[in-house]
Amino acid sequence: MRSSGSPIFDLRRPQDLSEQAQRRLLDTLRRYDEDHQRTRADNTAAAARTAGYELAWKLQSAAPEAVDLSSGTQQTQNLDGLDNPRSSAFGRQCLMPRRLVERGVRFVQIYSGGAHNDDNWDAHSDQEANHNLHAGETDKPIAGLIEDLRQRSLLNDTLIVRGGEFGRQPTGSAQGSGRDHNSYGFTLWMAGGGIRGSTSVGTTDELGSSAVDNVLHVKHLHATILTLLGLSPEKLTCYFSGLANSLVGAEGAQPIRAIMV
Repeated sequence: MRSSGSPIFDLRRPQDLSEQAQRRLLDTLRRYDEDHQRTRADNTAAAARTAGYELAWKLQSAAPEAVDLSSGTQQTQNLDGLDNPRSSAFGRQCLMPRRLVERGVRFVQIYSGGAHNDDNWDAHSDQEANHNLHAGETDKPIAGLIEDLRQRSLLNDTLIVRGGEFGRQPTGSAQGSGRDHNSYGFTLWMAGGGIRGSTSVGTTDELGSSAVDNVLHVKHLHATILTLLGLSPEKLTCYFSGLANSLVGAEGAQPIRAIMV
């Protein structure tokens, strides 16, 4: 973008623009979009794009301060495990969400693991070594995140869900002392945001292979999360292939009331 006597700015490189210049640019784009929208009230694409620009601006302008973990106290960093090389990486991942939640971010995902085999929780070859490794990396930071949110009076308004997409078989895998995937019986936990603490629902058989008591489907988890967020799992739908599809399936699902306050 260039005007007479002004330098050339590459809009693909926001760092070439000052904060004030970026703000003026966005304001100009918004005025153009509003002029365009006045005669095309039925076309919401321009308004959506303008809103997208504004959201990107807010993220860009707020991110440097939000992600600066050095501004926190040493006590908080120790609480999240940043004082231990084993847990420091995941500890930073747990400290960041609290800072984002404080600043109004509504959804944050933290991921533990990656790559393949023992770099994640798959544990096909040696379950004991794998789980000791990853539990040691994550247990203190997760406990620290919960306590950090509690101390700042954010836990009651923040729903924490921890789990994976499957459990582990009770029998050994072909690769050795590990365990293969199991979708018939596994555990996840929730905290904060309307969850009743120290409550367990459901049991597996004596081998830990399959759920046999109070068997729950993932759609019950979805219904619980939606309800705790103040949304109706039955009424909230998405339009797809000519149908208004319920987010908890055609048969519906009730939230897990036993774990809710």
